[in-house]
Amino acid sequence: MKWFEYGDEKISEREIMIAIPSMVIGVGILSLPRGVAAATTGSDGWITVLVSGIVIIFLTWMTAKLASSFPNKSFLSYSTLIVTKPIAVILTFLFAVTSLMITAYEVREISDIAKQYLFDRTPVAVIALSFLLVVVYAVSGSRAGIFRLNMMFLPIILFITLSVFVFNLGWFKLSNLMPFFQTSFTGYAKGISTGITSYMGFGIILFYVSLVEKPEKTPKYAVMGMCIPVVAYILLFVTCIGVFGHSVASNLLFPTIELAKEVDIPGGFFERFESVFFVIWIMAIFNTTVMAFDVAVLALSSIFKNRAKMTLMLFLTPLVYAVAMYPEDLTEVDTFGKIIGYITAFVTISITVLLTVIAKLRRVRQVD
Repeated sequence: MKWFEYGDEKISEREIMIAIPSMVIGVGILSLPRGVAAATTGSDGWITVLVSGIVIIFLTWMTAKLASSFPNKSFLSYSTLIVTKPIAVILTFLFAVTSLMITAYEVREISDIAKQYLFDRTPVAVIALSFLLVVVYAVSGSRAGIFRLNMMFLPIILFITLSVFVFNLGWFKLSNLMPFFQTSFTGYAKGISTGITSYMGFGIILFYVSLVEKPEKTPKYAVMGMCIPVVAYILLFVTCIGVFGHSVASNLLFPTIELAKEVDIPGGFFERFESVFFVIWIMAIFNTTVMAFDVAVLALSSIFKNRAKMTLMLFLTPLVYAVAMYPEDLTEVDTFGKIIGYITAFVTISITVLLTVIAKLRRVRQVD
């Protein structure tokens, strides 16, 4: 079979706009209502989701502004100009590690969810291996092809998200949203931290802007892209609270999945809506996992220039699988996810702010 290659690896700013929500919207949205509801009272969680979203939108703009200031340069190249080569290598390696951790978590989480709701007789290890091999196949091809998949899948994902909201309006009760504004300051702070970790993924901009044809437009389109998951998260959170109530939503393992199971389409001609939801959401998780793994490979390729892409992937794939299968049960997987979320948030935000501040202080500019 002849391997298909795209004409070039360049992408448009619109594809970056699509890539950001495709990266952010993954398994996190399935459990987000539980984490936010547990920290807040009534429907106050929407405030924390909105505030954390505004913070992330600003950070997304800052990240895109930094990366677009050095067009056609890799993250390692322009960070070398800002903080010297040894430090740049360390920062690049940190991004590679966090991306691999995200890949492992996504693989394990989708395997557990598929085991619980779809393949109850199939071992988690088999599901995880099958999913990971498909991810490896996608990453092994053209990088531009990944962005084409994002553009194909995201409209379907957003349509199914809107459908979950619309078809649950019949179960929605305004009384479930009360009381209003009863959450303590500590509760808001905890909810905001949960929201911020759920929005992680905008760090891909640091690596993918080098592929954009007109990087000067990237900040505007990146902000537009990040607004999509903010709206989707608020919509799904309010729907979960309105349908289940605060106490139930804060104790469900995956409130968004349970929301899909509650869908009742008039006429009774389609009674298993959650089946479609699972299929579509596997697309969303696939997009996130593919880009996380691709960023890890891209980061390590810039450090180890003499290593072929396939060689790095053959080395990383068993490592990702081993990390994914390390947690023994759902509780450990949940803890694993929280740890990865906080580490990713710390690494992405601190490195972005650090490079931006130092670049301003040293007045570093693009060097051709």
